[in-house]
Amino acid sequence: MAVFQKSKTMVFPKVGKISMVVFAVLLIGVVIWAFQTFGYIFNPNVVKDTVITIPTGASYGDVEKMLKEQQVLENYKAFRWVAKKKNYKSSVKPGRYELKKGWNTNQVVNKLRSGVQDPLDVTFNNVRTFSELAGKVAAYLETDSISLLAEFMSDAVAQKYGFTKETFPAMFIPNTYELYWTTTPSQFIERMKKEYDRFWSAERKNKANTLGINPLEVSILASIVQEETNLNTDKPIIAGVYVNRLKRGMPLQACPTVKFALGDFSIRRVTTEMTQTDSPYNTYRIAGLPPGPITFPDLSSINAVLNAQNHDYYYFSAKEDFSGHTTFARTLTEHNRNASRYQQALNEKKIWR
Repeated sequence: MAVFQKSKTMVFPKVGKISMVVFAVLLIGVVIWAFQTFGYIFNPNVVKDTVITIPTGASYGDVEKMLKEQQVLENYKAFRWVAKKKNYKSSVKPGRYELKKGWNTNQVVNKLRSGVQDPLDVTFNNVRTFSELAGKVAAYLETDSISLLAEFMSDAVAQKYGFTKETFPAMFIPNTYELYWTTTPSQFIERMKKEYDRFWSAERKNKANTLGINPLEVSILASIVQEETNLNTDKPIIAGVYVNRLKRGMPLQACPTVKFALGDFSIRRVTTEMTQTDSPYNTYRIAGLPPGPITFPDLSSINAVLNAQNHDYYYFSAKEDFSGHTTFARTLTEHNRNASRYQQALNEKKIWR
C-alpha cells in the first residue's frame, strides 16, 4: 500500500502541469487567431483611392485579378478570407465602385457585394449625328457604341417616345448627366426622355407658344442657330431673325441646312449651286422649318430661341473680319452689301468652298 501511494502522488502533478501547458498553448492560439481574424476584417487594407469597374458576367477571380492589377490592396489573403466568409465569391455584381484609401477589408467586400454603384458624370456636346453621340456615350459606359447606335436609329424606339426618325435627335439635350456604368442603351434613352420632359417646363412651353412654335420646332430652329455661330451673344439675335422670317412666311435660307443636306459641315462657302440641292432640309427650297434638327442643339442654343431678341432684322451675314461675329440687316439691299464684303474676304483668302 505504501508503494502504491507514493506512485499516486508523483503522477498527478505531472498531469496537471501538462494540462496547464496545453491550455496555455490553446489560449495563445485562440488569441493569435482572434487577433489575425480581427486584422483581416478591420485593419486598413486599401492603399489608394481607386475606381474598379466589374463587367457583367465577371467572376470572383476576375475581381481579384483587377484588384491586383491596379495594386489596390495591401493584404489579398485577408480579402479572400473575408470574401469567402461573406459569400462574395458567389455573388459578384457588375458595376462601377469607388474604393477609398484606408478602407478595411470588410468595407471593401460590403461595398462590392452590395451592388450599390457609384455613378459617374456622362457629358456630351458638340454632337451632330447619332453615330457621334453613340461614340461619346459609350466612352463612359459598359455598353458599346454599336448597341447604342442600333437603339438610336430604330424607328420603333423613336415612335415609342412620340418622335419620328427625323425628330428623335431633339429628345437628346446635350448636358452632363449622372449615370451608372452599367446603364443599358434602353435605360439611357429612357433617362433622356425623362430629362427632356423635365426640361420642357410650363414656363418654357409658354415661351415657345409666344413665339408661335412648339417645343420640337424650338429644337429644330435651335439646331440651325447653333450651326450659324459659336458666340452665345449673337445667338438670340440670329434666333430673332429666323422668328421674324417665319412669322412673315419668308424662307429661312439658312446655309447650315444646305451643308446638312449635302452631308458636309466643313463647307465654308455655300454657293448658289449648292442652294439648289434637292432636300427637305434645304431651307432655300422649302418653306418653314426642316423636318428635324440638323444637329443636337445645346442648352445655350435652345434658350437663345426661347429668348429670341425682339427686333426688326430679317437678314444677317458673317463679318468679313472672320471674328465669328455677325452683321445684321433690315433690308435686302443692306444685306447684299454686307454679304458682298464677306464674299470678297473669302475671295482674298481663296476660300471657294
